Amino acid sequence: MSVTSDMEARLRALMLKALDGDASAYRMLLEELRRTLRPYFARRLTPALAANSDDLVQETLMAIHTRRLTYDRNQPLTAWVHAIARYKLIDHFRRSKVRATMPLEDDAALFARDETGDASARMDVDTVLSSLPARRADLIRQVRLEGASIAEAAARSGMSESAVKVSIHRGLKSLADRFGGRSDE
Repeated sequence: MSVTSDMEARLRALMLKALDGDASAYRMLLEELRRTLRPYFARRLTPALAANSDDLVQETLMAIHTRRLTYDRNQPLTAWVHAIARYKLIDHFRRSKVRATMPLEDDAALFARDETGDASARMDVDTVLSSLPARRADLIRQVRLEGASIAEAAARSGMSESAVKVSIHRGLKSLADRFGGRSDE
């Protein structure tokens, strides 16, 4: 297991116990979150605003406390915590009238990423493309989804560039007719 998944598993287990009424687990969860949130905010605040880091940690922990019953037990806890922390930071920047750009999304090592939407979209695309002949679906996948050029797809498939264009156009037209969308080709 990676550090991120270890932390997710540990924090999630504590949260689930806390939601079931374990006060000791709740205290441990809040302490671990405090230790995790302090560097999260410190990295994102300028030296002039660094003194606000502890206040942001407290605001975030209070928000977690008041919203803990809204946590979906089937979702990653760290993603939920990250969303709350991020909004607290944005609120702080608004209150402070900070307009400088700061990277808010460079924390992948600390928080889990919810990829269920990506997987669902991939499955939908695969389902739709499976209704086309395999060669046509493969050409659409190469050019429209993977970013290959028409020339690259033609070379891979042994077809001429114009034949690849026609095949993609017909495939997209067929999908648009079948699923009620529109073809951009």
